[in-house]
Amino acid sequence: MQHRIIVLGAGYTGAIAAGRLAKRLRREDVAITLVNAEPDFVERVRMHQLATGQDLKPRSFGEMFAGTGVELRIAKVTGVDVDRRTVAVIDANGAEELAYDMLVYALGSGWNAQGVPGTAEHAYEIAGRPGALRLRERLARLDAGQSVVVVGGGLTGLEAATEIAEARPDLDVALAARGGLGDWLSPKGRGHLRKVFGKLGITVHEHATVTGVEAGRVATADGKAIPAAVTVWTTGFAVHPIAKATTLEVAGTGQIVVDGTMRSVSHPDVYAIGDAAMVMGPGDKPLRMSCASGTPAAWQAADAIAARLTGGKVPNTPIRYFNQCISLGRKEGLIQYVTADDRAVQAVLTGRLAAVYKELICKGAAWGVANPTLGLPTRRRRVTRERAAVGSAGKALA
Repeated sequence: MQHRIIVLGAGYTGAIAAGRLAKRLRREDVAITLVNAEPDFVERVRMHQLATGQDLKPRSFGEMFAGTGVELRIAKVTGVDVDRRTVAVIDANGAEELAYDMLVYALGSGWNAQGVPGTAEHAYEIAGRPGALRLRERLARLDAGQSVVVVGGGLTGLEAATEIAEARPDLDVALAARGGLGDWLSPKGRGHLRKVFGKLGITVHEHATVTGVEAGRVATADGKAIPAAVTVWTTGFAVHPIAKATTLEVAGTGQIVVDGTMRSVSHPDVYAIGDAAMVMGPGDKPLRMSCASGTPAAWQAADAIAARLTGGKVPNTPIRYFNQCISLGRKEGLIQYVTADDRAVQAVLTGRLAAVYKELICKGAAWGVANPTLGLPTRRRRVTRERAAVGSAGKALA
């Protein structure tokens, strides 16, 4: 009987993990099912581009995984029972339960309204394609001179504000940041950021905590009202709530607590990767939600699963950071080099070269998803029946 592996979510991490598992394990021994709500891959790191009217290359999962042995199931995940080892899904044909022996949880995250009044009713988000398309339609209807306020001074906020300002120089674009503009960057990085914001005419409201969103404005903690025909909310991400509703051990963020091989500390037949996982990085600091940490986590999980099922050596390579890649429109960029635990160092790359660098990173990430079994040596190994049986019983594998 085949060992049943279900991968939930086909974002960057889930798609990579499914493809890597297909490359590592014999098709006769495993049944790998990839469950995703949409039939094509969404380049989440480009949602600010989609929102400003740019079209993204379609990438069909059916084409990506054709001939790999991965079964694609287009369905929405509605629940997980980790004690019965089942996943509840619903699609056009109705509801169904899927049984697994091993689960890879990669459902990711969505936008986080932070409980701020009026955000859900009046703000737009770009955490996924539906939100980006909704914002795209709204921006297209704005007349010259109208105001757009991007709330959130993190990477997503910086990219959204600059992309909108570059694409629509006729709009009055502003950024509201809780701290200083790019205050985590090196002095050179902050200087370049301010230079680009100045060239694009973006108004920056620093140390501005937004306490409410209304139709036509946002309110800040110091009593100010910033005009906003459109408010774009980019203050962080919240994980999918399904994991928290299970008996899995989760952190306060709702992320699944995992060990260094991305295996759940409470349920050894469950692995979590990407935004859904609470992974400790260098300096015993949680890794931030990012493609930069999610991709190596997917490699780690897939290789650990393959090793445990085949009796190989289980890899446990620490995940570290190298740089933060920030697009500032299509012509400008900022590459901030960082320490292993994500602290800025003096070295940066700026300007057009940085924009090209960031574009190559984005294309490389998408290529890795679109070609899940290419560029990786074929080492399909036989699953040891005894080890598969142990895994199915929910006990820890060596």
